Parts: sequence; structure tokens; C-alpha cells
Amino acid sequence: MSYATMMVHVDAERDSEQRVQLALELAERFEATLIGVAGLALRPTFASGEIAVYGEPTDRELQQMRVRLEEMGKKFCTQGECLEQVEWRSALEVPTDLVSREARAADLVIVGPRHPASSALVDPGVILLRAGRPVLVVPDIVAPRGFRRIVVAWKDTRECRRALRDAIPFLQQANEVLLVEIGEGEAQSPAKKHLADVAGYLVRHRVVVAAEIVRPARSPVATELQRFARDEQADLIVAGGYGHSRLGEWIFGGVTHDLLATSAICCMLSH
Repeated sequence: MSYATMMVHVDAERDSEQRVQLALELAERFEATLIGVAGLALRPTFASGEIAVYGEPTDRELQQMRVRLEEMGKKFCTQGECLEQVEWRSALEVPTDLVSREARAADLVIVGPRHPASSALVDPGVILLRAGRPVLVVPDIVAPRGFRRIVVAWKDTRECRRALRDAIPFLQQANEVLLVEIGEGEAQSPAKKHLADVAGYLVRHRVVVAAEIVRPARSPVATELQRFARDEQADLIVAGGYGHSRLGEWIFGGVTHDLLATSAICCMLSH
């Protein structure tokens, strides 16, 4: 198993250079095609709450936006000259919509964290729920790393099983994988059996499982999980992504919401 094609969102509004560098490193390691995607959305002339009014952009404004995307594309393709194949895709539309749609071409989608101020334009949670692909969420400040020590946050759900399967290429290349279930009142005995099953599954996929750990939740699960990963010097967290749409609003579980917005460690999520 491997990732043949990776896709990275190149942000036109915020610095995403470290994310791009990580994507380049991963694409080179997996000998994968890397696709860069950038979208520029028209700014509303008036906005109040959920109401936004868009004026007709001038030809000059449209041309400036196209030139900006073209320059970003040239830079990205130059950075990717070390790869066997690199592609660039851009459009004048909301980045969340663009990345979610273009994800059909990739095995893995690489995006930045959730920023409340810009979540309407770039929301990794919405991409996670729409794309149908695993999403690697990269913090704004992160040095390219090898994902050699990985924490799998286990919960016996469909989303977590999907995340585990999607992460196999990373897990196979890791030096150590730590399985952890943060208890929320569950009995320890079933949790230990579940982790033993997961460990057996991973071992059969040639994954080095270093530990199977059940920990009580002394604080919010996301906080406990991030503390555990930090203490273990892990450089990737694999977890299920939980969310749904209600009356047009995307609602995320507490753990997913916190990992999307606050994790200082890269997180790979699947829905």
C-alpha cells in the first residue's frame, strides 16, 4: 500500500510554506505525484452575520487574481522539480469547495488547521467531511518530519477503522506505532481486547506496534491525547474524524474540533 498521489492546499491568504515543504518531502518519499491547489474567492462588499453581498468584480480585479494564482503555480512547480510529477490547479472560487472537489484526484489531502477568522473560506473540517479522502492537517508551524513515531487514537467506530486503514502507508514506514484509547467511562477489559485486535491487524500489515495503552480521561479527551502524543515525542496523530451537517452548519465532535484547530502535531483524520 502507498500514496500514489498527494494533494496540498496552497493558501493564497496565509503563509503555507512549511506545509508545502512537508508535502514535497512526503511526495518524494512515497514517489508520489504532488498536486498543488489554490483558490481565491471574491470578497463580499457587505457582510453581516451569515448574510454576504457580493458585488461584480472589475476586469482589473479578476486579472490581478488570475495573475496571483499563476505566480503561485509557477513557484510551486519550481519547488516540485525534484519530484517525478507535479501539477498545479487553481480557480477563482472558495478554497474549501475547490479542494473538496479536486480531492477526487488524490489518495491524501494535505491542508492547514482551522482558523476561525478564515473558516468560511478554508475549513479543513468541511474538506474532511466532503472530500471522501483522508486529510492530513498540518499546523502552521511545523518542520518537515518523517512521521517515524505515530500515535493512533483508537475508538471502536467506523471512522477510526477507516482512519487506521487509510494511514497504513505511514504506519508501515514508522519506527514505532503507539495505540492508545482514552477512556470515557468504558471498562478497561473490552478496551484492552479491542486494542489487541487492532495491534494484530497492524502486525499483519508489517507495522511495528510498540505499545497498547488504555488511559483514563482526566481532562478533555483531545487535551489528554495531545499531551500523550507530546510526552511520547510523536510527530503524527491518526484519528477518526467525526461530524455532520445540521441545517447547513457543520457540527464536529469535541475531539475532532480540537484537533482541527489546536493540535501542534500533525493529525491524519478520516471520516
